[in-house]
Amino acid sequence: MIIDATSVICITGASSGLGAACAVQYAQRGATVVLIARRADRLQRVAKDVEAAGGKAHVIVADVSREDECERAIGETISTFGGIDVLLANAGRGNMASVEDTPTSQWRDIFALNVDGVFWCTRAALPSMRKRGRGHIVAISSVAGRYGHPFNAAYVAAKHAVVGFIAALRTELVGSGINATCVCPAGILTEWADVTEGGAIGPLYGAAIPKSRRIAQELDIELAPLSRMMTADECATIIISAVDQGRSDDVFTHADTKPIAIQAVEDRNVQEDRFEALWRAMSDAYHEQRG
Repeated sequence: MIIDATSVICITGASSGLGAACAVQYAQRGATVVLIARRADRLQRVAKDVEAAGGKAHVIVADVSREDECERAIGETISTFGGIDVLLANAGRGNMASVEDTPTSQWRDIFALNVDGVFWCTRAALPSMRKRGRGHIVAISSVAGRYGHPFNAAYVAAKHAVVGFIAALRTELVGSGINATCVCPAGILTEWADVTEGGAIGPLYGAAIPKSRRIAQELDIELAPLSRMMTADECATIIISAVDQGRSDDVFTHADTKPIAIQAVEDRNVQEDRFEALWRAMSDAYHEQRG
């Protein structure tokens, strides 16, 4: 699907990071971009960036971890613009806690935003897309949706659920003219790692990575294959290119992460062993931080 000045792009989690970057890049094509998030002040700033880039912005303040808010936001978009060409379900948040330290409220919050919101927005958008015979649903999962990471099990489980949801959705969309794509990024230079529930997970990685080098040397095991951090703009370009293709495979934005995901399916023991030094270091760092 080629996006132009006639297109309507609906983005959740549009107030910052990857959502904002996608909004501006779509605006550069002249598209109308519907910006959905909770933070009205930040949405207004992104709206100005969208208009400066040559697009049209429409702001909807909504919390997509709530079913009624998802239905309201998608309904307003369809009634205002007649339909949605691309639904980019980007809103998400991580957590930082061991399994035994994860309260049920945190588990539920992470699933409500990362999984339920994707489902509710998609369900609300589909009837209009089916009536028009076109559209593209893009859900942002993560490499954490393809293989495990410690101390954010709620997020990892939620992102695995997003992968499964899009896989099932694609089977229902065969012959409909509607496409669905799952995107699995690794680290992006945004505020994500600083605002995880249960405390910031960024400092945990910051402490663990140098420690993992010492552990690898002491145990004579390999260093974990870490990906280069990417900017939100770099990731947005890859995502939009995938939408341009129409039907696409799952999108791995970071180099060398797809082979790791495949390896986790073929032999999880081997994949986990490759990351052993980092997982040991993260365990040490986590328990040091928690005292």
